[in-house]
Amino acid sequence: MIEVNNVSKYFGEKQILHSINTQFEEGKVNLIIGRSGSGKTVLMKCLVGLHNPEEGKVLYSGREFHNLPENERLSLRKEMGMVFQGSALFDSMTIEENITFPLDMFTEQSASEKRDRANFCLECVDLENVNKLYPAELSGGMKKRAAIARALVCNPKYLFFDEPNSGLDPKTSLLIDELITKITHDFNTTTVVNTHDLNSIITIGETISFIYQGHLAWRGSSDNILTSDNQTLNDFIYAQPLTQRLRKTL
Repeated sequence: MIEVNNVSKYFGEKQILHSINTQFEEGKVNLIIGRSGSGKTVLMKCLVGLHNPEEGKVLYSGREFHNLPENERLSLRKEMGMVFQGSALFDSMTIEENITFPLDMFTEQSASEKRDRANFCLECVDLENVNKLYPAELSGGMKKRAAIARALVCNPKYLFFDEPNSGLDPKTSLLIDELITKITHDFNTTTVVNTHDLNSIITIGETISFIYQGHLAWRGSSDNILTSDNQTLNDFIYAQPLTQRLRKTL
């Protein structure tokens, strides 16, 4: 479990996050949602150590991440996998080289062990026989799956996705959502997804933290998000055509 206790973040004199309190549960798909500029990306960056909060704590299974000794923080980072919005694959490397890159950094495995692990992770994301291809030779959805395979390669306890469906067509977005859910449950990871994709919110959000103007405005799940009486949340959810239609059926 990841616990966020009273986390505040400033950039200069501007406060971006205001005493955020929430939890991201093990073995579940946990969403961070909100409008652009709400602070959800800043919160995720605090979770993975790209930002240090000025106030509050981020706890991983009781360990206070930002106050750990450097060697322990590095060890914890090895337990994390990250999928960036643009996939962030290295253009000059083959897909296999991209996937084994974390193994090169963090392990002393042999070349054959790394290759076997890469093949296993590619099978997990239904992306086989692309080892020698380069990112430019893949579609957007295939790049995203390759990035997920790379995030899995070190067998992480914690998986982070930043806008995983950005730039994808609706059918591919559904496949990515299904893949995120399958991986989370199969490997019992603590998965955190930063998104404003309404289909993802409604279908895969087992816990949802709604950020509004840097505050935690609501916490719940996809089971009760459409019937919430939180007006700020409703203004966000029902502003979209999909949920406008769904609202009429409730």
